[in-house]
Amino acid sequence: QVQLVESGGGPVQAGGSLRQSCTASGGTFSRMNMGWFRQAPGKEREFVAALSWGGNRTYYADSMKGRFTISRDNTKNTVYLQMNSLKPEDTAVYYCAATRSGRGIDDYSAGDEYDYWGQGTQVTVSS
Repeated sequence: QVQLVESGGGPVQAGGSLRQSCTASGGTFSRMNMGWFRQAPGKEREFVAALSWGGNRTYYADSMKGRFTISRDNTKNTVYLQMNSLKPEDTAVYYCAATRSGRGIDDYSAGDEYDYWGQGTQVTVSS
């Protein structure tokens, strides 16, 4: 069974940065497509960023382009989300997600495409 454990969330002031990590265990990480999603209070879950298992394709929600960067280190079974120029509207619980090893994906922004989810970490951006 694949487990995803996120870390790196917390409080930050507007304009600041955070780097979140998500470490996978129990699967072949290097062949997993990875994604980050978030959910703010009272809102639906939304796509943040994704990275193909080969690492050569990245995808971002429009509002995150230029501010957030997704990357992976297969030697550490870890995917990262570097978040810069944070805004109060970035406040949310952030979730890491992964597909089964080697599985293709049609829409990286669709939560239904992912098979495994982390427990989520809170990011709170104060103005």
